[in-house]
This record gives sequence, C-alpha cells and structure tokens, in this order.
Amino acid sequence: METESEPYVRLATLRQLHQVMADMNTARSLADTLQTVADGVVTGLGYEIAAVNLVRPDGDLVVAAFAGNSAAEALITGRVGSRASWERRLSMGEAWGDLRFIPHTEGWVLDDDDVPQWYTDGPPPRFEDEWHPSDRLFAPMYTPGVPGGACGELIGVLSVDRPRNGRLPGAWGREALQMYAFQAAIAISNARLRANMQRALVRLEREQQALRASEESFRQAFEYAPSGMAIAEMGGDQHGRILRTNDALCRLLGRPASAMRRYSFSDLVHPEDIGTLLRTSAEGGRAELRLGRRDGTYVWVSLRNSVVADATDGPRFLLTHVEDIEERKRRELQLAHRASHDSLTGLPNSAELRARLSARLCSRPASVAPGPVDTLDAAYAQHGEYGEHGLAPAYDADGHGFDFRPGPEAFDAYDHHVHTVAPQGETDDGTKGLAVLFCDLDGFKSINDRFGHNAGDAVLIEVARRLSSGVRDGDTVARLGGDEFVVLADGLGRADAQDLAVRLRNEIIQPIRVDGRAMRVGASFGIGWAHCGMTADEVLKSADERMYVEKRSRPKAHRRAG
Repeated sequence: METESEPYVRLATLRQLHQVMADMNTARSLADTLQTVADGVVTGLGYEIAAVNLVRPDGDLVVAAFAGNSAAEALITGRVGSRASWERRLSMGEAWGDLRFIPHTEGWVLDDDDVPQWYTDGPPPRFEDEWHPSDRLFAPMYTPGVPGGACGELIGVLSVDRPRNGRLPGAWGREALQMYAFQAAIAISNARLRANMQRALVRLEREQQALRASEESFRQAFEYAPSGMAIAEMGGDQHGRILRTNDALCRLLGRPASAMRRYSFSDLVHPEDIGTLLRTSAEGGRAELRLGRRDGTYVWVSLRNSVVADATDGPRFLLTHVEDIEERKRRELQLAHRASHDSLTGLPNSAELRARLSARLCSRPASVAPGPVDTLDAAYAQHGEYGEHGLAPAYDADGHGFDFRPGPEAFDAYDHHVHTVAPQGETDDGTKGLAVLFCDLDGFKSINDRFGHNAGDAVLIEVARRLSSGVRDGDTVARLGGDEFVVLADGLGRADAQDLAVRLRNEIIQPIRVDGRAMRVGASFGIGWAHCGMTADEVLKSADERMYVEKRSRPKAHRRAG
C-alpha cells in the first residue's frame, strides 16, 4: 500500500482494493467470507499477516481465519482469547480513528495475556516511522448501520502485522484499513444472516415435512379408523356443523358422507340426550348417548370429544370419536331388567315396586303444611334449635310444647315435590290418590299340587298378562313373589279403585288353559292408599292387611269361582 508521502494513489491499487471487497461480499458461506477478509488484508492492503478474530456467542473472541503465514495459521487458528483481554487491548495505545495501534514500547505488557499471538523476529527500527516486530495494530469491526460505528456491537477484530514496505501506515493506509474493516463487518453480518436464513429454511422445511407426515398420519388414522370419527365446527353461525366424517361413522348411521355434512350432532341425537350432548360439546370429554340412523332407529354410542384450539382465535374444531356400544348397552339393560324384574312373568319385582313407590313418597306427611314463617322463626328464636330432620316444636297458648312441625329449612326439600294424598273415610270424597291393590290368588296351591309347578308357572304368567292388560298405561303391575301381585294406580278415587279391583278379579277368574286342561283360580284384593309420611313397607302392609280382611269375609267355597 502506498504511503501518504506519495502525491497520488495508483489506479491499480484502488482496483485491487475494490476487487478484494467484491470477493468478500460474494463469498458463499460465513467461513469463506472470513477467509476472504483475511486474504484481502494481505493481498489488497499490503500486510504480510492478517487474522480475523470473531466474537462468539459467549462474548470471547476466536481466531476464525488467518492469512500470510502457514506456520502461524496452524498454530493459532481456532484458539480463543477472553473478552476482558481484548477489551484491554482496545482501550490502550494510540487511537487512529477506529483503529488501535499499540507500539512495541507499550505492548510488552500484553505478552502474557490469553489472546493468541504470533511473534516475528527482526532488527529494531532505524527510522521513526519504521515498523517494529512487536508493534500491534487492530481494526475493530462493529455491526453496520449504527451511527458512529464504534458505538455499535463489536462482532470481531482484524489483527494485522508487518506492512510489506516496513513502514507504519500513513493517513491513506489507516483510512483504507478502517474502510476495509467497515466493509468486512458488513460482509460478515450478511454472511451470518444468510447462514441463519439457510438454517431457518432447513428447519422450516423439516418442520413442514414433519407436518405433512403428521397430517398424512392423521388422515389415514381418521379415514381408516375402525370406529366412527368426525370433525365439527365450533363457534359462529355454523357451530356444531359436521365438516368431515369417516367411513366407519357413515356405515354406523347408514348415511353417506355428503349427507352427514348437512347435519350437526344435535340434529342426530335422541331428544332425551340433547342435554348430555351440549355439555360434552362445550367441555369436551366423554358421554354415552343415542344417535339416529337413516332408517329412523337409534344406536347407542360412546361419544368422546376433543377441542382443537387455535392459539389466536380460541377453540375452532371439535374432534369426535364415536364408538358403537349398542351390544354393551343391550347387555346392561338386560342385566338391569333382570335385577328389577321377575324372571318368570317379566313384571317388576319386589325391589322395583318398593323403589317406584318410595319415589312418590316424602317423609313429611301431606297433611302438614308450612306455618307462617314469622311464627316459626319466633319459636326458633325462643326455644333454640329445630328438632331432628328440621322439625321445630309447636306451642300452645300457654307456651307448652305439644308437637313438632317442620322448620323452614325442612320445607326447602319439598318445594318442588307433589305430595301424595289419600281419600279420607270409607266413602268417596272426590279425592284422587295413589291406590295400591294387593292381589293374592285363591286356589293356586292346589294347581301346583295336582298338576305340577310347570302348570303353576303357566298360570302365573297368564295372570300377569291379564293384570297388565287390565290397567292403564303408566300404572305398575308387580309380582311380590309366589302368587302375590301388586298394582299401583295413580289418580284414582275410592270408587275407581274398587271398580278396578272388580274388573281385574273378573279377568283372573276366567278359565286358563294349560296343556289342554282348563284351570281356574280366584283372587282376593286389598286396597290400600299411599300418602306422604308413610314408607313403602307401611303402604304394602296396609294393603296386605285389607286383602286378608277381604279374603276372610268371603266364604271359602266362593273364593275361586267368585
């Protein structure tokens, strides 16, 4: 490089520097760029040795490229100098603009720090502007685009040594090195950006490949799943609309995929199960309900929902897994039916009868009505806590306790309960109640004794059929066991219940043919009335006692024939 004492700079030198910068900015990778920067200092700026020290992510600087001396390159390339040692170098010596020159008179203090160095031998300088072998010259490289240059982030340092003309660089040489360091910083930043972009593109391509593979896996799992699958929309005007179904769901419901897209699950679900569906759709999770087939029948399914959320817009889709559980439900219903019904006649058994009866009765007598709240509250305030089950003591005019009435909290449990009442007295007073008809067959034991239990079972089955056909829809006919039956008939007056007992008795006494033989049994009925405050056993016992009264009141010879 020409010195500042020369009146002009040769055009060839400028062309050479321009070519070095062009090569630096067209390098294919970060490593090529760094090496081109080091080579450019040697070929374009006239230094015998150059090193590029690059700032690492941890802040220390590593010798990333070297040019001019193969022995030195092998010795120090890849070695690391601490950030503290480099900051010490860049803060001492003479500031030549952004450059930092440390003369040999000061540089001896740096001989033992951890910055990688190459020492050259040579005679001491004879002239004032001659380069000494221990002189050091550094060109810091800062991030581009920052006003003032040095105020930017340090990305590396160019280390140069031994100008070919043996002279300290003049004004032109210093400016050229500073200009070159600035351009090198741009080239390194661009190379890093390209490298980061390439890595990002590779990572993005891999992610896209993984996404495509995942989508294909999901598609195959969705389409070829052995159980039903559907995707439904969430939110907006089309909330719940089915967007996509697989073949298994279409086969299960007997509907083509094109038709399924016209529905939502709420259009297909059994009306009694709509609440279950809405809770499951809103919260996700699992439910068992019935879906309608194309032929109008319903199939029991296990429906499991998963909400597919969008990071920005919230829930977007509902992934629904539909499993056919018709066979399991059928078995469960059969087991439940067996547990609650008589195996011979198919009628509700004793346990089911008591459960249905208990469901109509509450523990508070229907004749007891809530008193004025202020009176009850006053009694509570005067005499303390309410009795057991919310019963408060009632008092006469003299303040003496004589009974217990329900406290206010006891009435809360009955707010929505329709109390069961019973007719009063032996005449029909117009009250409609829950009649309990206790039926005991007359002459049944003799059939078992004469014709065997098979004949007796056939008689019981026929009696059960006649009782069931003789009552209204909604009434209950149950078998307690043996030859005892009970009928629950709600909304009857006393005369209605008596008429029903007569009709049922007349049906039962008709001949029953078993294996070609005509057999007859009689029936005795006792009518009891259920009302709140009674237990199921108390109701049944009352009807049973009345049945025995009725049985004893009729001559034995007339019980069977009526």
